[in-house]
Amino acid sequence: MLYELRTYEMVPGKMPDINNRFANVTTKLFEKHGIRVVGFWTPLVGTSNQLIYMLAWDSLAEREKKWDAFQSDPAWISARAASEEAGPIVARAINSILMPTPYSPMK
Repeated sequence: MLYELRTYEMVPGKMPDINNRFANVTTKLFEKHGIRVVGFWTPLVGTSNQLIYMLAWDSLAEREKKWDAFQSDPAWISARAASEEAGPIVARAINSILMPTPYSPMK
């Protein structure tokens, strides 16, 4: 099992936009494409313009196949364009693929 940790730093004032897009579009498309969400978080203490989420994958091959299908889905392309009509929402995205250690409770 692999885990993907994604951190999005929003353009100032765009947190409501990213939360709306994930709540109403992205999570439904993730489900459609079989993308497993571990969780979503926003910092309680620290940088306030971040959305952090984690995805679970069986392998890098699974990730590539499902992520590519999601990214090329016309519904995603349309929704993303509509949500960014007034300008970009995400200023910077940081992405890590994590592999559990042998002693990790999450395998």
